[in-house]
Amino acid sequence: MFESAPATAAWQHRGARTGFEIAYFKVSEAGVQIDGCTTAVEDGQVWAVDYQIILDPQWHTRRATVATRRRGGWHTVELDSDGAGHWTVDGVPDTALAGCLDVDLEASAVTNAFPVHRLGLDLDATAEAPAVYVHAAGLTVTRLEQVYHRIDDDGPHQRFAYTAPQFDFTGTLIYDESGFVLDYPGIALRAH
Repeated sequence: MFESAPATAAWQHRGARTGFEIAYFKVSEAGVQIDGCTTAVEDGQVWAVDYQIILDPQWHTRRATVATRRRGGWHTVELDSDGAGHWTVDGVPDTALAGCLDVDLEASAVTNAFPVHRLGLDLDATAEAPAVYVHAAGLTVTRLEQVYHRIDDDGPHQRFAYTAPQFDFTGTLIYDESGFVLDYPGIALRAH
């Protein structure tokens, strides 16, 4: 079990991109609301992504509004879920996302907390956690297959072997006592 979410958190992007992310958390009996912004330079492109994500009390993503600002203006995408794995993208049902309970923003380190909170894995347990993946450039929405395997804790910090086959990525994610990423190798490092 994790402690309560912090009021704020921040991450420094590193490796894949250079930039910064900040997030604000509002926890109530209705669930969790996260408002955040991330900016980066990646492959010579500059972008900013603003987001608001609503989670129910069990940490299922129920709604995400994501807006990107790039050269040429704004683009926004609205994602809605019934909490049972059925999604609409800008009001249109998307059956390719069936079974996903989480949203994962390419631009964000905060979204890797959702499956960890929702699953509550015991030591040495493994779970598949497919997610609705929102690409930073253009906000394209696709399905992301991912696997979390809880490995030995590092003192008070939980650790997970994380795999995202689509990106040929495997790494160890380290989480704080509130269940938010401290270290995401090659992606982000917690700054606050």
